[in-house]
Order: sequence, then structure tokens, then C-alpha cells
Amino acid sequence: MNKITIIGTGSVGSTIAYTMAVCGITSEIVMIDVNEAKSLGEALDIRQGTPFCPPVSIYAGSYRDAKDSDIVVVTSGIARKPGQSRLDLAQTNVNITKSIIPEITKYAPNAIYIIVSNPVDILTYVFHKCSDLKENQIVGSGTILDTARLRSRISEYYSINQQNVHAYVFGEHGDSSFVPWSVANISNIAIDDYQSFITDTTNGPFPPLDHAQIESYIRKSGGRIIERKGATFYAIAVSACHICKCILGGIDTTLTVSGMMHGEYGIEDVCLSTLNIVGHNGISGKVLIPLTDEEKAQLAHSADCLQQVIRQLDI
Repeated sequence: MNKITIIGTGSVGSTIAYTMAVCGITSEIVMIDVNEAKSLGEALDIRQGTPFCPPVSIYAGSYRDAKDSDIVVVTSGIARKPGQSRLDLAQTNVNITKSIIPEITKYAPNAIYIIVSNPVDILTYVFHKCSDLKENQIVGSGTILDTARLRSRISEYYSINQQNVHAYVFGEHGDSSFVPWSVANISNIAIDDYQSFITDTTNGPFPPLDHAQIESYIRKSGGRIIERKGATFYAIAVSACHICKCILGGIDTTLTVSGMMHGEYGIEDVCLSTLNIVGHNGISGKVLIPLTDEEKAQLAHSADCLQQVIRQLDI
């Protein structure tokens, strides 16, 4: 029996709850929102479809109802508007997060907290600085969605199963993110060498992989979706649910989630995404994959971008 509380029942929070119910990730879901009517409506709508899903209890509640939660997913905040960067949201969503922290941690002090709200790296940092939670309990969704977008794009390019693609997006969940191409591979073959090792002529030959084009695609995907439909919520919901499954499964998994840096790659006192080990206790450590000097510089630049924003905020 597992219990997950979701704070914020807008498009992202409610889609996460729906995905959890359909996939049978947990046996109990609590939905909390400052707009109580919205959380009641969303919970009722999902609950009425649960006879065709794995058994789950889903209901709207208050912070008090979060007691004994295994995981708390934080999605509350003002959504990003067309043309707006994630960092433009910073102070408003920092203030919202700071108001939530004492209310929820009072009732769920032992839960693993997954921060999904944007700007996610900044708000993950706020949780570290403004709560009494242990560091391992705080997991920012970070670049797990960017990594999914990267793998999806590469798998489409080479017409290969996404599970055969091993590549990551590091840094900020935003404009300063980057792909450490030096470790990207398909079935243990370096990504840029892959074409020369395959004999499949039905789909190829493939033109050289354009690194810059793919990284631009990843960075701009969220903005393009927002321009076309007003919000992004399906892919981030699946990504957040994947983090939950890794935590509840109890078997450690490496994920590009956002966590506090303590000198790794020469970076201190900022939250961003590298490869972290995630399991039943949240983040238990990092995998320091070898980066080239150029990639280390890109990671340092991403950290600098975030630290510049942090210095301008009231945290």
C-alpha cells in the first residue's frame, strides 16, 4: 500500500493523478489545491473511471490528509505563458513554494518530495534552503523530460526503439541545458558511429546527426507546445510518474533529476540535473560520468545562469 499526495490540480497535477490511476502506480492519491472546487472536480472525474483501472482510492483533501504519504508531488504555481521563459516565473513561484513548504512538511515529514513546478531547479533549491527535509528527500524533475525528448528524437531519426537509446540532457531545465554527446550511444555504440555499424538499408542511409539542431529542438519543444495548445502536461506527467515508480519500486535507477551540487564537476550550492541514483530513499548519490572539458564548461555555464537568478530572488 502506497500513498501519494499531489499539490496543485491544474493541467499538470491532474494529468499526473490520472496517469497514476490508469497505470496503477499507487493505491491512494490525495489531490490538494488552493481552489478546493477544482481539486474536488478533478478527483471525482478520475475516480469515476477507476472501476476499469487497478484498485486506487483518489480524493481531494487538505494538507492534513497528506499524513503518511510516501511521495509528495509539487506542481503548484503560475503556469508559463506563451513567450515566457521558465525563469520569468521565478519570484512568483518561489513565494508560492515558500508558503507551501511549512504546511505540507508538517504532515508529511518523511515523504520523498518530487518538485515539478517551474522553474524547477530554482524551486528545488528553495526546498533545500527553506525546509527541514533531508537532501535525499528532495527530487527535482529536472531534465528528465528533456532527456525523454532527446531519446524520442534520436529514436525517430534512426527508426530504433527508444529503449536502445542511451543519452542524457544535463544542466538547467531550460535554455542553458545541453547534451553530453561524448557519452550518448545506441546499444553501446557511440551515437555518431552508429550508422557505420548497421547493415539495415531499408531505413538508411542516414545523414549525419545534427547535434545543434537536436538540442535546439529539445529546448524549444515546451515553448512550441505552449504556443499551439496553451500548456504542456502529458509528457511531464508520464515523466513524473516514472520517477514515482522508480522510488516505489525500491530498485535504484539512474535518472537525470535535479539535486543539490556539492563540488561535483566543480559546482557548488545550486540544484541542476546530472545523473543521480534514485530509489526508495529518494536521491542516494550521483553517477559522475566522465565529461569532456567542453561539457564541463557547459555544465558550469548552466550553473552560473541559475545562480545569477538565485542572487536576484528573495529566498
